[in-house]
Amino acid sequence: MSSGKINEPFLNDVIEKMVGRNHVSGAILCIENGNRSLTWAGAAGNLQKHTQYFVSSVTKLYITAVLLHLKWKNKLQWDNNIYKFFSEDKISGLHVFKGVDYTKEITIKHLMSNTSGIPDYFSQKQPDGKYAMSNLLNGKDEPWPLEKILETVRKIEPKFKPGENKRVYYFDTNYELLGAIIEDITGKELPDVFQEYIFDPLNLSKTYTYKDISDKSPAPMYYKAKELHLPLYMASITAQGGIVSTAEETMIFLKAFFDGYFFPKEYIEELKKWNFIFYPSQFYFGIGLEKLWTPRVISPKKPIKEILGFWGQSGAFAFYNPETDLYFTGTVNQTSGFGHSAAFKAMVKIIKTDKSTLI
Repeated sequence: MSSGKINEPFLNDVIEKMVGRNHVSGAILCIENGNRSLTWAGAAGNLQKHTQYFVSSVTKLYITAVLLHLKWKNKLQWDNNIYKFFSEDKISGLHVFKGVDYTKEITIKHLMSNTSGIPDYFSQKQPDGKYAMSNLLNGKDEPWPLEKILETVRKIEPKFKPGENKRVYYFDTNYELLGAIIEDITGKELPDVFQEYIFDPLNLSKTYTYKDISDKSPAPMYYKAKELHLPLYMASITAQGGIVSTAEETMIFLKAFFDGYFFPKEYIEELKKWNFIFYPSQFYFGIGLEKLWTPRVISPKKPIKEILGFWGQSGAFAFYNPETDLYFTGTVNQTSGFGHSAAFKAMVKIIKTDKSTLI
């Protein structure tokens, strides 16, 4: 995947340095610019550049693409209350804060921006004192369908009122609800929606929604030094992290997203309503879009402006830097969270590098 003009030694050195620290045993990195005068993919460690992997929460960017398309087609609005899309028995009592049920105040925008305040089944303590995240990372594989998520959420105290003072918290629950809303609007199951709206139009032959628990095509994820095998879980969380892809096909999607393939390009600006999130790592969250936190100290002479896209818990990433017109996709395949810094450092190094060094 090289034009012959690429500085292969420089890029190979970048990706080799992504491996070996913080339990990162393998990495894939794909880079392109808008006109494809720069297009390169490489891998290091125990991964190959064409390896299929779980994109995990990068899936949420695909959800954003579908929601923006539906908005463009006047099938929904950001201020639609979520009660419109669910039966009352399914959704009532979902957000009871200090004795008051605020569920009817929650909108699609609240879900997309992580400002709903709805408890998170994945990272918050459950009534029995356990955490779903800890159980899963310790290898306890179990399915988490929406019904189970909502049942659990009702037993957890919300963080805040919907939309309260720009408060924000990263809630996977929000995206499971958004997936159900998409299904209600389209009348189709979410895997079929992804196939019809994204995979087929972009000819993504190696990208699919993980549903077959016997499927061993995706590279195994790691938690620190331990391989994780969570087929029951991954098959049950389509909306928040169920897509399998390659770095090259994720690149096709990422460029289509920012080029206005699925919706008018100017919609991107509407997503830039940033709130700062401290957990699971430091970044900004808009409306279905993330922006990396890039303090001036990391590049004092050449400030790095926007790096837009999405992280995945698995170490997957898909980001775009408009200032340099560079796109980045790939994975470090490490769920501990520490591996993300390797991908971040690689992207920043390439962004800071003079274009003459790359081509």
